[in-house]
This record gives sequence, C-alpha cells and structure tokens, in this order.
Amino acid sequence: MNHTNKFDIDLKYGQVREVELANILQNEKIEVKTERDKWMTTGNIAIEFECRGKPSGIAITEAKYWAHILADDGVIVCILLFPTDKLKKIARKYFKNAIYGGDDNLSKMVLIPLKEIFNK
Repeated sequence: MNHTNKFDIDLKYGQVREVELANILQNEKIEVKTERDKWMTTGNIAIEFECRGKPSGIAITEAKYWAHILADDGVIVCILLFPTDKLKKIARKYFKNAIYGGDDNLSKMVLIPLKEIFNK
C-alpha cells in the first residue's frame, strides 16, 4: 500500500489553504467579534444587526470576512472565520426570531445555532 501519493495530495491541499488564510489575514478587511461564555450554554452565536434602532454589526460591516471568537472564561476556544456574505445568508434565516441583548438590551441580534454553521 502506497500512502505517499495521498500524503502528497493532502499536503498540497493544506498548503493551498495556508496561503489562502495568510492572504485573508494580511490583505482583507476582517470584522472581529468575541462571544463570551453564553454560547456554551445556548449552543448559539449572536450576530448583531441593529443597535439603538440603527443598522449595526453585520448590517453595516464593510469587511469581506467576519471572525467570530468563542471564548470561555476569557480563553479562546475557537475562532470561526466566515466570508461575510455567507454569514449574512445564514443570519437571514433567523431574522424572524431576532432578540434584544447586549449592553442594556439595546442591540438586536439573530441567534444562529452552532450546528447550523456546519450544515450544508
């Protein structure tokens, strides 16, 4: 059994993704949001689209990518990196279930189940 060919293919594939990620981090505008411990109990991430009655967050970002950091007790658990247009598409599915939250409940947001992110 020859594993070398598969390793070579996997290595090349990984190297292409490394270059893509480096390009995003060095050359693209990225909106960065951090979600504290709440996501662990709800299984959701919150995407803000309005604050104080005005568009905000994902509704007005000019960033090509959206980084959503999931933290637990101040420690990063993971960082989800979305093309912003794809995250908007997912968020629109949950718009009718928008809630208020954030500081003084002034932000309107959609809650996206983490499992939805990995659904096709």
